[in-house]
Amino acid sequence: MAAHHRPAPQGVPSSPQSERALARFIFASRWLQAPLYIGLIVAQAVYVVLFCRELWHLVESLLHSPNENSIMLTVLALIDVVMISNLLIMVIVGGYETFVAKLGLESHPDRPDWLSHTNENTMKIKLSLALIGISSISLLKSFIDAANVSQETLIWQSVIHVIFLVSSIAIAFTVWLSNKATQVGHEPH
Repeated sequence: MAAHHRPAPQGVPSSPQSERALARFIFASRWLQAPLYIGLIVAQAVYVVLFCRELWHLVESLLHSPNENSIMLTVLALIDVVMISNLLIMVIVGGYETFVAKLGLESHPDRPDWLSHTNENTMKIKLSLALIGISSISLLKSFIDAANVSQETLIWQSVIHVIFLVSSIAIAFTVWLSNKATQVGHEPH
């Protein structure tokens, strides 16, 4: 049986070899994302410096003026930095493995469990949950420090948090529908 090729547009020669070369070129373009992930690693390093600075503030406040509210706010700031750092790791490792190349960590003893079942849908859900967690910490910091935060800021932070919640529910529902449609497509008729 002869192979069918799509007709080439007028004036553009088409051959199986040129189509394969174009396909390889397009597939190789995924490597353009590698510098983006390297940039996120640099951002991760910045967050390590920020964490160390916040930790130093915590120790200083404990030594000089142990105020429970300021200690709690600093601890929440540390948690916030850690959660953002976790988000960065999920995007760096999960995104690279999903969109660029396999990391080859199948037999590595420290390979995270979540990486074995990461795809675009699970990444969306994990990222939205991480954003909700970060938003929650930020909102909690504002409520604890409500005396120094304007009413308008509290309202807007609450609205943004609710938007994150609704968006995450919508993403989870969309993923659920997509998985259900895939399951229905694979059922025997």
